[in-house]
Amino acid sequence: MSTLRQALYGFALLASIALLVWGQSQRIEVAEQKTGRAQDAAETALARATRSEETAARLQTSLQEERTAQAALRSQQDQLRQGLAARQRKIEDLKRENAELRLWADQPLPDAARRMRERPAITGAAAYRDWLSGRSALHPVGD
Repeated sequence: MSTLRQALYGFALLASIALLVWGQSQRIEVAEQKTGRAQDAAETALARATRSEETAARLQTSLQEERTAQAALRSQQDQLRQGLAARQRKIEDLKRENAELRLWADQPLPDAARRMRERPAITGAAAYRDWLSGRSALHPVGD
């Protein structure tokens, strides 16, 4: 083998090694960029998950508060029902005991009071407004 041929082989070997090193450096650079993008995506996903957990915790707290409020309302409603039932029993007892009260309770309502209690089935604010504006004014007691 001549020196020229050996030099060419050496040069070709060096060129292929340089090409291999350059290719590897390009692959490493691309891999580092992908790693950076993956880390950014992971950080974004972690931030979203954290926000979702915070939102879920707030909703859970709100739900618990609402359930507590509903329980309090149900308790108050039960108390009101019991009070109403007690009043109704008291009225019935008084009617049985007092003949004058029983006669008064058995009388029909006066026309003016009955008209005030008459109301059609109202469905919505507009229907209520129309019903109110369509009614005639109540006459003074002296008329």
